[in-house]
Amino acid sequence: MRRGLGSLAWASTQDLFDQTTAFGRLALVHVAMMAGDTFVTVSLAGSLFFSVSPTEAKGKVLAYLLITIAPFAVVSPLLGPLIDRSPNGRRVLVALSAGARALLCWTMSQHLNSLWLYPEAFLVLISSKLYVVTRGTLVPEMARTDQFSEHSSTVGNAGWPRGDVGETAGFAGFNAQLTLLGTVAGLLAGTIAAGMLKGIGAPSVLVAASIVYIGATIASTRLQRPAKIVRDEFVQMTQAERDRHALNPFGDAEVARGLGAASVVRFTVGFATFLLAFGLRRVHAGLGWFALALALSGVGALVGLGLVTRARNALRESTLLAWALLATSIGAAFAGQYPNLAVQATFAGWLGLCAAVAQPSFDAITQRHVPPGAQGRTFARFAVRQQLAWVIGAVIPVAISLSFSLGDLFLALLAMVAAVVYAIARRRTRP
Repeated sequence: MRRGLGSLAWASTQDLFDQTTAFGRLALVHVAMMAGDTFVTVSLAGSLFFSVSPTEAKGKVLAYLLITIAPFAVVSPLLGPLIDRSPNGRRVLVALSAGARALLCWTMSQHLNSLWLYPEAFLVLISSKLYVVTRGTLVPEMARTDQFSEHSSTVGNAGWPRGDVGETAGFAGFNAQLTLLGTVAGLLAGTIAAGMLKGIGAPSVLVAASIVYIGATIASTRLQRPAKIVRDEFVQMTQAERDRHALNPFGDAEVARGLGAASVVRFTVGFATFLLAFGLRRVHAGLGWFALALALSGVGALVGLGLVTRARNALRESTLLAWALLATSIGAAFAGQYPNLAVQATFAGWLGLCAAVAQPSFDAITQRHVPPGAQGRTFARFAVRQQLAWVIGAVIPVAISLSFSLGDLFLALLAMVAAVVYAIARRRTRP
């Protein structure tokens, strides 16, 4: 496992600092975007959660959770098809996403105690979700330009899949690289932002986020134009094919099953996050416990990415999804038996590991089964469903006071049922 994580970290670092390649430039944009998102999250957490009483925090957090769903009402029906119409337009959308957040974060820094904060946060979320959707469609595009063949032929002995596995494994590896870089960027940015929040206040954190997004905007303009093969795939897709994919949002059966499994994992992450947050506030735990849980979650994500890189040589992405669900169930069952703060913080790390295995695997399944000309609207639809699952999971422990033991056992049962259903569905449809 260490070898897998080390190989992934080495490949990710090489690509990030090699700005002559298409994927390296995308990696730089992703790092900047994730750092900026972390600054925004820390600033809002400081103003909406930690600075008020637990009772008042519930109302503010519920309002914020509800507006996290709304941006997808714009991204899915309007921007998804726009992403599909032109592969070259995706670079423009990424730059617009970063530029809009740079401006909005500065205005939010002036309105933290005003009602203007909520519509501005709503627009920030729309811009953020636009990037999330567009990034999913950019990975195959950038991988095909100049790096896919390089990774497939020269890095296989370091934990990357070789030739006979083909593009599918390559996409899983590229997704894992972006997730790793984003996790590390988030951890570093979170540390800096937490220090700024405590020292000079939430407005300064938002100003810093604005500066980071300006850098992301500049980096976005350097994204490489799509290769000819990608442009041809867009041109060759007929209107009838586009209409068929529009009418069939779930696409291939493998993709539909993967969406269900990945959504359950996202539900558990949202549920466990706010179960822990409000549980810690009820027992008046210090900020150190929040920081520990966040750090362990980041470490778990790094370990999970190492597992993806190692296991992908032998296991299909669908198998990795099934194992992620099973591991989530086992971890939640154990945490439910020992409802103390140390175990709950450790479970946050375990859940970070499971989520880091599940999401890159599902992204790779989607990238393999959905043609490039339909990936924009497909990723938009799937992002809606996964975000909705996360919000529903988060709302439950916010609205209802649950003990650690009861909440963890509920997650254990849910994840186990989902793992069994997913495994049975795969077996019944296997050729």
